Amino acid sequence: MSDSTANQTSNEPNMFLFWGCFVALITTAFGFITRMFLLDDPTIIATLGLDPAEVGAYKGIQVWPFALSIIIFSLIIDKVGYKFSMIFAFVCQAIWTVMGVFALATIDDNPERAGALIYWGGLILALGNGTVEAFINPVVATIFDKDKTKWLNILHAGWPGGLVVAGILTIFMETLDLDWSIKLATIAIPVALYFIMLIRVDFPKQERVAAGVSYKDMLSEFGILGAAVVGFLVTLQLMDFFPDGNKSLFIIIGVAMVLAFGAYTRSLGRPLMFVLILIMMPLATTEIGTDGWISGIMANAVTFHAGWILVYTSFIMMVLRFFAGPIVHNLSALGLLMVSCVLAIAGLYCLSFAEGVAIIFAAATLYALGKTFFWPTMLGIVSEQTPRGGALTLNAIAGIGMLAVGTLGFPYIGALQAEKEIQAVSPYVASIDGGNEASILTEKSIYEIIKYQTLDMEKVNERVKQAPEAEQAQLTKEISAASAGSGQKALASMTIFPLIMLVSYIVIWFYFKSKGGYKPVSLSEGH
Repeated sequence: MSDSTANQTSNEPNMFLFWGCFVALITTAFGFITRMFLLDDPTIIATLGLDPAEVGAYKGIQVWPFALSIIIFSLIIDKVGYKFSMIFAFVCQAIWTVMGVFALATIDDNPERAGALIYWGGLILALGNGTVEAFINPVVATIFDKDKTKWLNILHAGWPGGLVVAGILTIFMETLDLDWSIKLATIAIPVALYFIMLIRVDFPKQERVAAGVSYKDMLSEFGILGAAVVGFLVTLQLMDFFPDGNKSLFIIIGVAMVLAFGAYTRSLGRPLMFVLILIMMPLATTEIGTDGWISGIMANAVTFHAGWILVYTSFIMMVLRFFAGPIVHNLSALGLLMVSCVLAIAGLYCLSFAEGVAIIFAAATLYALGKTFFWPTMLGIVSEQTPRGGALTLNAIAGIGMLAVGTLGFPYIGALQAEKEIQAVSPYVASIDGGNEASILTEKSIYEIIKYQTLDMEKVNERVKQAPEAEQAQLTKEISAASAGSGQKALASMTIFPLIMLVSYIVIWFYFKSKGGYKPVSLSEGH
């Protein structure tokens, strides 16, 4: 069957298609969390010989290609079809499964080869995961075109749902001391399931296509301003991926992308779309960036597996997203986002100093309540306000979010942790013979934009040796404890992201209020 079938009038095939898309999103979460847990395992990290920066690179490789594939497929998905996109995603995820399982089954015999397979397999997995989002978002927005925000929220319950199921499975298998190759292999279950569900299903014609809006008009909704953000982020990612490459060449590539887009569309794009694009960057960092770091950050604050915090917050997200309809109806999309920002700020701040199981989970509850509706509600607003943008505007904003968190969010959160570590450790070191703090620091930068400092632990150890011999053991212990607890304090600094979002949503709310209130744009009504 083909993608050419128009929107079905029967609710039954629509719901079967919806649940197939739901399982596909669960699959992306399986790949994300199992790989993140893998790269938080000290034994795996030691076997592969990775330092913290290299671990960050391994984590980042499964984020930014996601963004590229979702944006690229958004440009061509109406041409190649939803079914082709689904098959491409399936193949990528199946390839990662084989690569990951083989790498971990043979890691002791050949760590170098295993590391390469895990690294490049992460890129292939990300391409597949991004393609999943590229087809499920416009499909669901099309089959539920009168209630987009509600159903996009329900659809995106699949993400935390996958995190919960895969997280519990992985932690449980860890207690049984099962090999990591078995843990990674669990992704094969949802991969096979959604392929079986969707391979014979008729996909609908996209809302923009059905309304006769041209391809150029779709691109014009995104515009030069949107393309400039993508070009900037892609340039940064190329610089990071090819650190020894010609930076001028990467800048030229980024500028050429924007100029080509501008020459074709001759449109700056919708101002509201550009504002939503900018907001999506701190939004993605608040949710995805924190989720990627939370287990490592909280590991030294708890006596249980820190992954349970991510599983717990994901469970709350899953449940609440299923009941998004009444919540959106009572608060409105913008009202819901503003309340979510306040809760996320409170949750992150409380997590930064929380101690004890009860307090930590209470703070995590606040954070979970805050982040639950961010992503799907933003997609709902974009779909409701820029329907002429079709699959592009809907998927590109998700892609930009992932690209931003991969290129800027993850590294910036790491830089915040480095800053807190310096603040925690420096007083101990500076007390030795009045030593100066600068001598134990190393200056670093990310893309020459984010400048930060890190502790040079070799110099710290040298400084400790200058203390009286009787004090050295205690001083080392205190420094180690201060360093271990510093990452948690960085969560307070991360409240800047939801704070920026809150101010932005308030401004947008006043904008719509001046125009008579928030109303979705309907193509069927000729708007």
